[in-house]
Formats: sequence, C-alpha cells, structure tokens
Amino acid sequence: MNPKCRGYRLILTLVWLLASTGCGMLPLGTNSLANTPKQLQPKQIIVTLSENNRRHWLAIDYELRKKYALQWTGEFPLTSIRVNCLVYRVPETLAVDELIHRLGADKRIQLVQANQVFAGLQGGESDAYAGLSYGPQTIHADAAHKISTGKGVAITIIDTGADKNHPDLKGRIGQIRNFVEGGEESFSEDLHGTAVAGIIAARANDGLGIYGIAPEADIAQYKACWYILHSDDKALCSSWTLAKALDAAITSGSRIINLSLSGPADKLLQQLLEAAHQRHIVLIAAATEGGEPGFPAILDFIVPVLASGPDGKTTLPSWAANRHPLIAPGIEILTTTPREGYDFLSGSSMAAAHVSGTVALLLQYQPQLKPGQIQGVLQATSQASALGGAKVIDACRALLALGAKVACP
Repeated sequence: MNPKCRGYRLILTLVWLLASTGCGMLPLGTNSLANTPKQLQPKQIIVTLSENNRRHWLAIDYELRKKYALQWTGEFPLTSIRVNCLVYRVPETLAVDELIHRLGADKRIQLVQANQVFAGLQGGESDAYAGLSYGPQTIHADAAHKISTGKGVAITIIDTGADKNHPDLKGRIGQIRNFVEGGEESFSEDLHGTAVAGIIAARANDGLGIYGIAPEADIAQYKACWYILHSDDKALCSSWTLAKALDAAITSGSRIINLSLSGPADKLLQQLLEAAHQRHIVLIAAATEGGEPGFPAILDFIVPVLASGPDGKTTLPSWAANRHPLIAPGIEILTTTPREGYDFLSGSSMAAAHVSGTVALLLQYQPQLKPGQIQGVLQATSQASALGGAKVIDACRALLALGAKVACP
C-alpha cells in the first residue's frame, strides 16, 4: 500500500477507535497470548479483496470494523493471485463461524475464512542406534549424483527457520525470509526446518556429517512456522504466514516448494497452490496416515508423500489406493539439527524432503519437465527393497528412465 493510503488508513483508524472506545486505554492482549506471534493468535479471520476493487478497499475495511467491532490485526498483499488480505480479530461476543457466514454474503469480499493452524508432520526423536543416514542409499541418490546434484534448481522450504550456519548447511541456504512476528531471533534455533534442509541440501564431500539428496540445489528457507513453547515437538503455522510465504515463493521463481506440514482445508492457500501449479512449480507435501491425506496433500495436483523405514515398510492408509502417494525414507532419519548437531527424526516431513531433493535431481537433468511428468516417472520407477515393503522412490532409476546414462544398483 502506498504512503498516501497508509495515511488515510491511520486517520480512519483513529476516528473509529475514538468513536468506539472514547479516550480510555485500548485493551492489551491477555498474558496467555503475550508470547504468541500475532499470526497464530485465536479468533482471527482473513478477508480478501480483489485488486480490481482497489479503490474501495479503505471504505470496506472501515465499514467492516465499525459494523462488527473487529480489531484490525494485519494486512498483506498476495500478488500471485491479485488480492489484498485484511486480518481481523473477532470480538468475544461474536462467533467466528457466524461472522464468516455473514461476510460470505458480501459481494465486495472475494473470500473470507478463519486464520487456521497447521503443524509439521514430525514424530519424536528416534533411537540413536538406528542405521546411519540410510536415506540417500535407499533411494540410490548416491548413484544419481554421478549425473545430477540438483545444481541450479531453486527449492523453497516453507517451514520453520533453519540453522544456516550449521557446518553441513553453511553456504547452502541462499535466501532466508521470516513471515512470523518475532521469528528472526529464533530463526537459527529451529529444529524442524534445519532437519528438512539437511535432508535436501546438506553439503556433499566435505568430510563431515551427512550429505543431502540435492547437495547443489539453490535453497531458500522461508519461516512460516513457530514453536509456541521450546518444549513443543511440533511447529505451528497459520493461514496468514503460509499465504505470505507461498506468495513469495511463487513470485521468486522457485521450481519446487517443500511443504512438510499438514492442516485443515484452506480456500486461500488452495488459491495460491493452484497459482503455483499453473506456473509448473512442483509442490511436495507431507501426508498423514489417517482417513485422509490432510491438506494440502489432499489436492490432486500436489505430490503426497508417506514415510517408510529402512526396510521399506510403511503403513498405507485407505486413501492411498486413489491418491497414489510417493513413498520415501522417513523413519529414523539422521539429519542436521541446530547448534552443529545431528539427530534421528521421523515423520512424513522427512520423507517429503527426500522427494523434493529427488525432484531437483530430475529437473537439473531435464529442466522442461512438468509436475505431472515428474510424479509419473517417480511412480513408475519406485522399487521395493529386498526386504519387501512398499515401493520406495528411486532417484537413479528415475534418471535412467529419462535417458540418463547412469549405472543403478
């Protein structure tokens, strides 16, 4: 928004606040919310207004706040889908669902929804006696590296922050961006994003630690998720933070977006994901083992991923018969952790990272590949291990199927 519009907004805001509160102090947030970023606080809605209706944005904003006693919380544009988003906190006297129903009938509003919460699909820390770094060998990424290392392929990891100064990641993460209020301070201390980045892009042949599936890909780390408490094992994201990160990834020219997270169906995020798909961006999402794959993995143009163990075994949910997920190593995976650490982590989050790295190997070899073609070749070349189990992706055989001259185990 330009400075002139910001000035008008400030005047309108002051007029409305004086009219509704008099000269008293505005209420402060409760103690329970004091340490929670504004993007993850409860009872928030997101209203989107079309770029085509820009001249009415300020009037609509003023009218909505006055009519429903809404507290303006934030505002952000999504240039990839040409809308402006207004975020409001709903008063305690009004139910969020009821307000969404009312606003849904307002023809000036393109979309209205709750600011929903999503979580990374990571299990707890695993037994340190598991086999070391079996993922690259299982999918034969080591053999594939003779032909492709993902060099020059842009991957955006939308997750928590990551320790970009970790010895195995130093110089590997190019662009970093934060979309969570106050998230800069903890960016390098975040576990989940550091683990995902290590699986995808840890430096190879440096004499230490592990190596990633695509050790020369161009990595961008976008922080859209946050640990509410340091003791939490799940990072939480919101519609607000994820929308901003997706929009930035789409407009940055990313070829692959890794979404190691899941949550409820979300109309705003779906619009952004559809825009990414139309630009032929490969979208990789961690899937759940429940009755549904979860969102965004449930969308038919998303590549859903489930985790397998060292023996290739996994639990195939009922939905797998129709959605045909990709299977990748995700149980007891040795990867990078903050403060120069390494640990074993499990979950489809880790499996999705293996797939994102593999896609980068294919795109370096054949940059013109479309998302559907990539998913098709990975499905067709998946292999069961000698111990049986599900068919797991095979990076080497996928390259071979594309015509690469590579010797696969």
